[in-house]
Amino acid sequence: MLVQELLNAVLIGGIYAAIGIGFSLVYGVMNLLNLVHGAIIMLAGYVTYSLFARLGLDPFLSIPVTMGAFFVVGYGLQRFVINRILTASVFMSLILTYGIDLVIVNIVLLVWKTDLLAVTPSYAGASWAIGGLVVSKIRVAIFVVSAALTALMYVFLDGTRTGRAIRAAALDKEAAELVGVDTPGIYAVTYGLSSALAAAAGSMLATIYTLTPTLDGIYLGKAFVVAVLGGLGNITGAAVGGLVLSFAESLGVVVLGPSYQEIIGFGIFLVVLILRPYGLVGRRFYAEI
Repeated sequence: MLVQELLNAVLIGGIYAAIGIGFSLVYGVMNLLNLVHGAIIMLAGYVTYSLFARLGLDPFLSIPVTMGAFFVVGYGLQRFVINRILTASVFMSLILTYGIDLVIVNIVLLVWKTDLLAVTPSYAGASWAIGGLVVSKIRVAIFVVSAALTALMYVFLDGTRTGRAIRAAALDKEAAELVGVDTPGIYAVTYGLSSALAAAAGSMLATIYTLTPTLDGIYLGKAFVVAVLGGLGNITGAAVGGLVLSFAESLGVVVLGPSYQEIIGFGIFLVVLILRPYGLVGRRFYAEI
């Protein structure tokens, strides 16, 4: 039982990391707590459902579609809306992003109603039996895709001109502007990338969890916990935080039962926040994405 839960923790840790990286990226670059993040994940799940139910598009094949669409949405949202309040107080940014979250939730209610929906491809229940362990094929696929997206994000940030500009803007906005970095454009690209990662996570989560219009808060909570555990603004930390949260929840299920899963995760979050507020792998004085 314990080994099975630990295996499940590893597999779900990949998707938790993908959820947290986008949230942490926006904070690290723009110092913005993005309350829209969970709603984007949820909306991408609903879009994936519609593509599957109406067009028969496999949910994994829909990932490039949702990523591209939500990159454009995120880019425009930051460039023309959120960018206007970046110099205002944190309170104003929270109000704006929460307002956008409410708009998205109401769009979901208007289009998809309150019915419980599920994406159920033909291989949804397929699994391997290995030495007494049951390995879900769809969860393995989710882990592989999540790990690939995380690796691609590292490569992009380290190996491209735009990625290095994002890092420069995160470390010192004024210095980056002095050497010619277009920070408004970089901020928009950053938010677009965050939205694309969130959309990929939403498409994959739709294959293992039922869709409801209340998922925005749940996914936002996961993203926030993952980002804080690893260190806000730190992409490596988000990957670590995703694994820590998944292991904590899985062990909580084994030791205390399923009803304590969320409590265990948030309990560790509070302990880390009190004892090491800059995260498990974060930096004490500044965040490095």
